[in-house]
Amino acid sequence: MSSSTSARPAAAQGRFDHRMAVFGSDDAFLAAALPFLAEGLAAPDEPPPVAIAAPANLAVLRDALGTDAKDIGFIDHTDWYTGTAANAVAQGAGFLAANAGPGGRVHLLMEPDWAGRAGRSVRESAEWIRYESLANLLFAPFATTALCAYDTRTAGDAVVDAARRAHPGTGVYEQPAVLVEELDAVPLAPAPRSAVRLTAVEGVRDWAAGQGLAPAEAELFTRAVAEAAEAHGPVIEFLAWGDAPGCVCELRLCRAVADPLAGFVPPGSGDPEPGQGLWFTRQVCAYVDVRDGVMGDGARIRVQYA
Repeated sequence: MSSSTSARPAAAQGRFDHRMAVFGSDDAFLAAALPFLAEGLAAPDEPPPVAIAAPANLAVLRDALGTDAKDIGFIDHTDWYTGTAANAVAQGAGFLAANAGPGGRVHLLMEPDWAGRAGRSVRESAEWIRYESLANLLFAPFATTALCAYDTRTAGDAVVDAARRAHPGTGVYEQPAVLVEELDAVPLAPAPRSAVRLTAVEGVRDWAAGQGLAPAEAELFTRAVAEAAEAHGPVIEFLAWGDAPGCVCELRLCRAVADPLAGFVPPGSGDPEPGQGLWFTRQVCAYVDVRDGVMGDGARIRVQYA
């Protein structure tokens, strides 16, 4: 879970400049990174640019910069990308609020931690592509310039190809609504026959504790489910299954969620707290899947704790 400040950057006249660089060698990385950072250093009304990348790439960058490295911020990307895609939104919003210039002005070189995600599910990869796409909407009012760096030595071809569709100027860019709709068209696996039907959110706590979650975790998971229910209910029923820590609760809803940004827009405070709706749910749970009437089924929010 990422923490951030309560302030948000003021809107600017400029718009979010979302770029992408693909490289497969140290030289190709430097060919993209050095001009970008120089552009940031020359930009008026901006703090020093920041490079968020793999330790090996940061080392290459420092060597190439020499004494000029003192003018650049360096962040190990394992310290930035510490959780889910929603956590990365919170991290970005908090960083802009605390460190950017007027209107969110700053140059950020950002390399996702794909090496650290080796072997993770296709679904998690899809959620990171969703994050990249929704960033075009989430940060649109701000004059932030971001260069998303994709190292083909750690990110697979499928990931890079999908990421190109989330970045303007790549020649294959898709509007967020189109790309998100495609991601959501993938049906969720059906709930198992062993799933327990609960009539009220209060039942989630005892059920989760019975499945092995510690009392504090069962309480947090229940709060996450309750936030989703309060924001998007009424709920027809709750279905629960799985053992700790992978407890799952699916909410069957009476109405559609509709908004693709639901739970991604940072609230007044970036730290998860009650009353934040699906934002809270996304911040504390590993997976939150929203489906509005897929294949004739009712609208659903599926929450998985870990």
